[in-house]
Amino acid sequence: MSAPRQSLDIQTIKISCELCSLAELCLPRGLNEAEVRELDEIVKRGRPIQRGKHLYRMSDQDHSLYLVRTGSFKSYLSTDDGDEQVVGFHLPGELVGLDAFETGRHTCSTMAMETSTVCELPGEKLNHVCRSVPGLHNQLQSLIGKEISADHSMLLLLGKKSAEERLASFLVSLSRRFSERSFSPVEFNLCMSRQDIGNYLGLAVETISRLFARFQEDNLLAVDRRLIKIKDLPRLKSLVSRPTKKD
Repeated sequence: MSAPRQSLDIQTIKISCELCSLAELCLPRGLNEAEVRELDEIVKRGRPIQRGKHLYRMSDQDHSLYLVRTGSFKSYLSTDDGDEQVVGFHLPGELVGLDAFETGRHTCSTMAMETSTVCELPGEKLNHVCRSVPGLHNQLQSLIGKEISADHSMLLLLGKKSAEERLASFLVSLSRRFSERSFSPVEFNLCMSRQDIGNYLGLAVETISRLFARFQEDNLLAVDRRLIKIKDLPRLKSLVSRPTKKD
């Protein structure tokens, strides 16, 4: 009879991943020491990516997945005439690079919004490790599922919600994501510009500025440049959960 499988506590996982504080988000619980070591051997940790520099560009050939370790990124599409459409913002513990899975080439560009680092998971080696570490395969499925759910929520937001509801939903989403990372859910710095927020939400930057001013007047927020203090999170959430208007 084989020896019982020993689980590795979360502190050991952090140490094996170079003291990473995001192990709870990135790694499945219950991996034994050999499995963590096998995973750690394939992870590539490169130099910091400076603000404004790209992790990859649209049409770049790539077979890796990336987990944001520190900092933040935005993903965007470029049109033939040079316009940009922001399609996502990525915080520590979140997955980027899925857009290259089908063809081996990226269909969007991803840029650092501040000095940032990533953990690179090379595709071929990752497939091998997933076969020998089922828990990792399940965790990646969960992360991919979150990305798909976020895309679906964004489609609903753009198609059915008012400008006020879009911004409220965006702020509530950031609040939840920061909370998952053990940061304050009610006080945080926006890593993205007003222009990028408007681009992402399908709103003019003037509309974003006007809504921030209205939310302050309504005592929902206090805004100091990029510092956001949510003063009434339940009421902000109520704006998001209002019934969708029907045609």
